[in-house]
Amino acid sequence: MAGHSKWANIKHRKGAQDKKRAKIFTRLIKEITVAVKESGPEEESNPRLRLAVQNAKGQNMPKDTIERAIKKASGADGDNYTEVHFEGYAPNGIAVVVETTTDNNNRTVSNVRSIFNKYGGSLGTKGSLEFIFDRKGVFEINREKLEGKDLEELEMELIDAGLEEMDKSDDEVITLYTSFDDFGNMNNKLEELDIEVKSAEVQRIPNNTETLDVEKAKKVLNVIEKFEEDDDVNTVYHNLELTDELQQALEEE
Repeated sequence: MAGHSKWANIKHRKGAQDKKRAKIFTRLIKEITVAVKESGPEEESNPRLRLAVQNAKGQNMPKDTIERAIKKASGADGDNYTEVHFEGYAPNGIAVVVETTTDNNNRTVSNVRSIFNKYGGSLGTKGSLEFIFDRKGVFEINREKLEGKDLEELEMELIDAGLEEMDKSDDEVITLYTSFDDFGNMNNKLEELDIEVKSAEVQRIPNNTETLDVEKAKKVLNVIEKFEEDDDVNTVYHNLELTDELQQALEEE
C-alpha cells in the first residue's frame, strides 16, 4: 500500500522518542480506564478492554499494574477521560492530527492551540484533514512469535479477515494492515489462531507525504515533539516525509 514504507520511518522515529516508559504506561492506563468506564471490568465481555490489556502486555506492563488500573477504573473515584482529536497544520503546510485522552477538555484545547500558535502552525476544524489521512488497522507481531509458521500461508489465511498488506521488511516485527472496518475481524482472527500481538491499534496513515528541506523539516519535528511532551497527548500523526538526508541530519545531532 502506498506510503507504508514512508510511514514506517515516521513511526520508528516516534517510537524512539516514546521509549519513556512512564509516558507509554500512562497512555495505556488511560485506555484501560476508558474501556472499563465504557463497558465494564470483565475482559470476556469487553472487547475494548481485552485489546487494551493485550497492548499493555505487549509493552511489558506488569500484571499487577494492569489489575490495579482495572480496579481503580471500576470504582466510583476512577478518573473520567474524554477522547478528543485535533487537526491542523504545522509550519510549511505539513498536516498534523493530535489524538488526546483528557480529564479536562478546556486545558487540552488550550494547550494544543497554544502549541500550534507558538510554533507557526494553525489549528483547523474537525474533519478538515480527512482527505489526507486514512484510518487503518495496524497490528505488530514479533517475528519470534511466528517462528515455525509459513508466512505465505499465513498471509493467505489472513486475507479472509481483511488483510491488505503484510510488511515483512523489519527484522524484528511483522506489521499487518487492514481497513478501519476490518480491524475487529483481524483482531478476532489473530486470537483464533492464538497469535500473540505486540500491539493492535487504529492509526491515521497519510495518503502521501510532503518533502521539505532539512531545516524546515526540523522545525516541523520540533512542533511534533512539543505535542508529544504534553501529558494529554497519546499520538501525533503527520505527513512529513523523513528523507534519507533528514534522517542522517537527525542522527548527527
